[in-house]
Order: sequence, then structure tokens, then C-alpha cells
Amino acid sequence: MTETSRRASELQRQSAPIDAGVRIGHVHLKVADLERALEFYCGVLGFQLMQRYGTEAAFVSAGGYHHHIGLNTWESRGGPPPPPGTTGLFHLAIVYPSRAALADALRRLLAADIALTGASDHGVSEALYLNDPDGNGLELYRDRPEAEWPRAADGTLQMFTRRMDLQDLLAT
Repeated sequence: MTETSRRASELQRQSAPIDAGVRIGHVHLKVADLERALEFYCGVLGFQLMQRYGTEAAFVSAGGYHHHIGLNTWESRGGPPPPPGTTGLFHLAIVYPSRAALADALRRLLAADIALTGASDHGVSEALYLNDPDGNGLELYRDRPEAEWPRAADGTLQMFTRRMDLQDLLAT
């Protein structure tokens, strides 16, 4: 264990856990081309454009929330994606409310000829993996009900990664 890991473990033991009501509210992505990003997030995935700041930024959501995803070109207009092997966003995970809604997302991706980089069953969830037009990783997934999560005899969670059956998902 590294010194940093030891310090983090000690701090965690000394402090109270974070409030269970804390959640991730939104994410802002640096994009090279705002119109291209909007075509993907609104045109393909189906997010709703909530507001634009000229040609530099836009805010999109599901269900009328002020924004789940901010897209901006403030520091990235015309820029390339970060090179592999560098730090930054691994992926943005977008949770769908049902298996049918996830199947709809897959149909949209197929209709737009957008390639998946993976599709996995994790026991607790089913996930589609892809990259947006700027190379940002996306995970589109649905959670299974907690009662269906795989558990060991002692009750501990036993997540796994198995290939997801896309044809079965599309049949939903």
C-alpha cells in the first residue's frame, strides 16, 4: 500500500461518510465542434436542448431538467481529443430507467451507424460502451433491481463482466 493510500484510508476511518443523498448533478464536456456535439447528444441520443450560449456552449437534459450535460468549446474549439494514455475522463455513464429504454438507445445508435466499443452484462447492470464525436467515452446503462444483484452466500456483492446479448436487448 502506498503512503497516499494509507493516508486516504486513515482519513476515511476518521471522518463520517458522505450524506447518502449526495448525487452527481451534471457534467460539462469540452468539445471541438458544438454543432457536431449537439447532433450527437440531441439528434442521436435524444437529449433535449435546454439553452445555448451562442456558438460556445449548450446545455442538454432528459425530462426538462436544467441540464445533465453541458457542452462547451471555451477551451477546445477545433481541438483534437486527448491522446490515449493521458489523464482525463474515462467515461460518462448515463443511466436509463428500463431495459426497454436502453434498447431504444441501442436502436438509435444502430440507425446512426455509431459503433459500440463494448457491451457488457455486469450482473448489477447492462451497459453499452461507445465514444462521442470528440472521443469522450460513454456508458449507456440500466441498473437491475437490487433484489436481482448477484451475491455470494455471505451477502457480499459479486459483480462480473460478461458479454451482453444485443439481439436479446433489441427484442425487448
